[in-house]
Amino acid sequence: MVKLVAVYKKPEDVEAFDRHYFEVHAPLAEKMPGLIKMEVSKIYGSPAGESNLHLIAEMYFETRDALMEALSSPEGRAAGKDLMGFAGKVVSMHFADVV
Repeated sequence: MVKLVAVYKKPEDVEAFDRHYFEVHAPLAEKMPGLIKMEVSKIYGSPAGESNLHLIAEMYFETRDALMEALSSPEGRAAGKDLMGFAGKVVSMHFADVV
């Protein structure tokens, strides 16, 4: 199993960001073919105190090929376009093997 991990730094307007993320972006991402599970975590701090992170989203797929197919699907492209429009400055994306 693999996952696509999106790490979001704190946006300037947290309320507007959350509204768009949960009402628009997450429903788009959840439509990607082959998606097994999507898990979103809100960061509330770190062992050192405050954190500069806001959210971490993990999207699980059976294989690397399934993940790549999902990203290149119409649903994946729509989610990617939306992501860059509202979070391009605060997001980093990562591929990970689940071990």
